[in-house]
Amino acid sequence: MGLPGQLGLTLPIVQAPMAGVSTPAMAAAVSEAGALGSIAVGAVEVDRARAMIRATRERTMRAFNVNLFVHATPRADAAREARWIGALAPLFDRYGGTPPAALRTIYTSFDDDDDMLAMLVDEAPPVVSFHFGIPKPGRIAALKRAGCVLFASATSLAEARAIVAAGFDVVVAQGWEAGGHRGMFDPAAADDRLGTLALTRLLVRETDVPVVAAGGIMDGAGIRAVLALGAAAAQLGTAFIACPESSADAAYRAALAGEGANHTVMTRAISGRPARCLPNLFTRWGETVSAATPDYPIAYDAGKALNAAAKAAGEGGFGAQWAGQGAPLHRAMPAAALVELMWREAVQAGAPARQ
Repeated sequence: MGLPGQLGLTLPIVQAPMAGVSTPAMAAAVSEAGALGSIAVGAVEVDRARAMIRATRERTMRAFNVNLFVHATPRADAAREARWIGALAPLFDRYGGTPPAALRTIYTSFDDDDDMLAMLVDEAPPVVSFHFGIPKPGRIAALKRAGCVLFASATSLAEARAIVAAGFDVVVAQGWEAGGHRGMFDPAAADDRLGTLALTRLLVRETDVPVVAAGGIMDGAGIRAVLALGAAAAQLGTAFIACPESSADAAYRAALAGEGANHTVMTRAISGRPARCLPNLFTRWGETVSAATPDYPIAYDAGKALNAAAKAAGEGGFGAQWAGQGAPLHRAMPAAALVELMWREAVQAGAPARQ
């Protein structure tokens, strides 16, 4: 089952909307190459989100995806947050920084952001996708009335069934291998850690909407593999980090090119939710800390402050350097060239040629 025809894609490739990496320039380049480019606006305010959508539209007339977060409203806990700040204090001292006096909820969930909904209805981007859950029914209905095609991430069959029941057009099967934040609806629930291949095949068999496979896919052979399992497309994020259009900083790019790419880890320490990251000073500290992590994204407020202090002192090892298990397979080249190369590889691996 293919992706909705109104998207006009010529290649079954989706660029993952990685916050801190994807940019309008990258999204447009991917879309111009015949795939689906993506921007991530879950970590920005509504005016910045609108500007990113318009900047993408200035660069391409093709379809693109706008991604948002639907995390549960975090529970503030002053005592827990104070203990977390105390645990981080020696790191701030090491780099000459001052820890925050208190932590804030730095990202508003889409379900709590009426201004973001109004902006999306007004701008009506071709695709709107969601991570960490699905919005309330009224918000889904408003986006569908605006003509948006809706995607949502699932890490399990139960989540996928909820997505389909809510009226979504496409399910993104996020395997355990994927870089960045785990899309679980409830990060405190047991996680079966299904890999991309098993999850993709399960969702193709058990649901009746197109499935996009995500996690560990880095080249044409991986794209071909998930298409053979019945996926409508492959979604890749880590593959695009080293592209010149990416907003990844020099420390992130260096880490991706280093030995750590062979040893990605799942951590809560940076943001408060499980996320797959290149191993760095922050993830190693997170393996030793005993304090309970504040809720996402409250914990991220501290993580970002620490990264800023460390970077000011010349240390880049406290960033959110998200990457999937396929990280060693990345290639540094312009995004459009990478899309074209991956599709040639997919055809050589046996994928059917596209018009």
